[in-house]
Amino acid sequence: MGSAVERTDEHVREYLIYRGFTNALKHLDSDIKADKEKGFRVDKIIDQLQQFILTFDLFSLKEYWLYLDRRLFCRLEDIYRSTVNKLRTSLFRYYIINTIQKGNLEKTQEFFQKQALELQTQAEWRDWFVLPFVPNPEQNPFFSPYFSRQWADTFLVSLHNFLSVLFQCMHILQLGRDRDGSVQHKLPPYVQNMDRLGDTELDLVSSQRASSAATTPSRNFFSTFLPQAKRTPIKPALVSSGSSPSQTTADVLNNRVNRSFKCLTFYTTEPLCLTSVCLSLFGVVGQTPEKKVEVGDAEPTETSGDPPDSSSSRSCGAGGGLSAEQPFIKLSQEEYGEHHSAIMHCRVDSSGRRVASLDVDGVIKVWSFNPMMQTKATIMSKSPLLSLEWATKPDRLLLLGSGVGTVRLYDTEAKKNLYEMNIDETHPRILSLASSPSGSSFICSAAALGQSGNLESSPRLPIPVSGQLLLWDTKTVKQQLQFSLEPEPVAINCTAFNHNGNLLVTGAADGVIRLFDMQRYESAMSWRAHDGEVYSVEFSYDENTVFSVGEDGKFIQWNIHRCGVKQSEQGLPQDATGPFVLSGYSGYKQVQVPRGRLFAFDSEGQHILTCSSSGGLIYRLTNGQPALDRVLSLGGHKAPVVTVDWCSAVDCGTCLTASMDGKIKLSTLLAQKS
Repeated sequence: MGSAVERTDEHVREYLIYRGFTNALKHLDSDIKADKEKGFRVDKIIDQLQQFILTFDLFSLKEYWLYLDRRLFCRLEDIYRSTVNKLRTSLFRYYIINTIQKGNLEKTQEFFQKQALELQTQAEWRDWFVLPFVPNPEQNPFFSPYFSRQWADTFLVSLHNFLSVLFQCMHILQLGRDRDGSVQHKLPPYVQNMDRLGDTELDLVSSQRASSAATTPSRNFFSTFLPQAKRTPIKPALVSSGSSPSQTTADVLNNRVNRSFKCLTFYTTEPLCLTSVCLSLFGVVGQTPEKKVEVGDAEPTETSGDPPDSSSSRSCGAGGGLSAEQPFIKLSQEEYGEHHSAIMHCRVDSSGRRVASLDVDGVIKVWSFNPMMQTKATIMSKSPLLSLEWATKPDRLLLLGSGVGTVRLYDTEAKKNLYEMNIDETHPRILSLASSPSGSSFICSAAALGQSGNLESSPRLPIPVSGQLLLWDTKTVKQQLQFSLEPEPVAINCTAFNHNGNLLVTGAADGVIRLFDMQRYESAMSWRAHDGEVYSVEFSYDENTVFSVGEDGKFIQWNIHRCGVKQSEQGLPQDATGPFVLSGYSGYKQVQVPRGRLFAFDSEGQHILTCSSSGGLIYRLTNGQPALDRVLSLGGHKAPVVTVDWCSAVDCGTCLTASMDGKIKLSTLLAQKS
């Protein structure tokens, strides 16, 4: 609903500008700026609440929640009043915890003084009045769960989901009149009749997540490198068309409600029954499967009736059966617009707290998006930068590769360079960096200049240029060794470690994939993978295979236990593999070769995020079939997306898509577990 309101506002603005109604336009802008409902943008409402909390503005926090209650919550039926009350209780607890964590005990005491008359009669607050007098409350068994980031994230996601469902269903809500004549919103009937889950069912789900079957270990030397408890991706079961509509709907509702709880992690100390309402609402949204993309197809057409940038969520149905289940729901999409030129790299760190983005002008932005979008550091470089990677330990360090043979180690918290390493004058272009999972070393790929001698005039030549693959020690800041590249020294475009750093996979300009044994520091195998350059490589979820994208537009899965054997092969459109083209007026054309990651996996390894001309596309991996099963178009971009990343630190993951106009979109997804 938020996007529809935003589009309507924009149309009204265009009309007023066209008619020359400048005064009306000023009033419109003023009213939009003062709009407390934020155009029904859930992310903006959450940001406003968090801003009041971070600034210790208790009065404004209470007033804003009271406004939401009068404007929205009071129009819900009485059965949802307990849910709203628990959200309000959690919001105030979030405020108190923040005052203690920030060391502002004066605000803690102020809260209890001003709220005492209201809260002293409420049982859920009975034990909280001693909080200002408890030494080290974060270590107290009763209060400690509330000081964890897990509790805060759970509350924020739950509030986000509740508001999202409310706004999503407003356009189909049945309207009734109460005795006072005011409009009262009714949520769909199946929600009213559902059994709301109790507090005891909001347990941690880590034991359930860990109970998946382990894959059979391999019988060769690679088995020592592979994880012992990887889960095998399983496709979600579809609704049987032979079942009766009523029985199918009831069964699916019950299954989806149970599965939805696996998408979030809850503490039993904070009952949030709203999830039985909001996640079940998300689960029964009528959705239409996306079209499969056949090998060699151009950009696939959207399903009828849906714009290219729409979420896979559809309107809540008023009854009847359910269509095939979609694996993700797009909860929100935000934009980071601090760059003023095309993005080359955009990577989230291992903790999921920070993002580093690099544009073609050599400007690096380090920023966070949780709890709100905020730039942490801006790094300017006099020399051209070509590569970027986060260190794994400590994760605040950033590796920056230049076009003049240097690699910088930058501390994003202290905002200063720690070291600058001179790699090799004969191979000045640092094309790829990869940090070992142990954090003790990193891989550096260096390449010679093009034949013209220019750094960027011919970044990827038809005839591969010479290159080196080097291992550097992060602590001593010294080169440890140089790998042998057979059959000839060639520029390595992309590198990736497996989970424990025992294996390294590389993709080169000669189309060859090389797999290195990092315990023996030697090549284990190599094979020609693509006609043309290899642009991006990654290990699969179970690490028994490797995926690659090449200049030939192919997306291929390789068995690492049988050299050069394809597990599957699919074709991707050119806007997913590059070179990327941005056209403008008067024949203007900008061409950018692939630099950053071209695809990324979700936390289960079942789905892949790729680039496209208008935003990220998510496909379901199809195990050898000659097509990728497209499940969601993230959209939102006006220029080609050139690199992607998928932060899966929590199940409600964030997809990062960066484009040639310098815009980066953060799409928050809710995973529906099978």
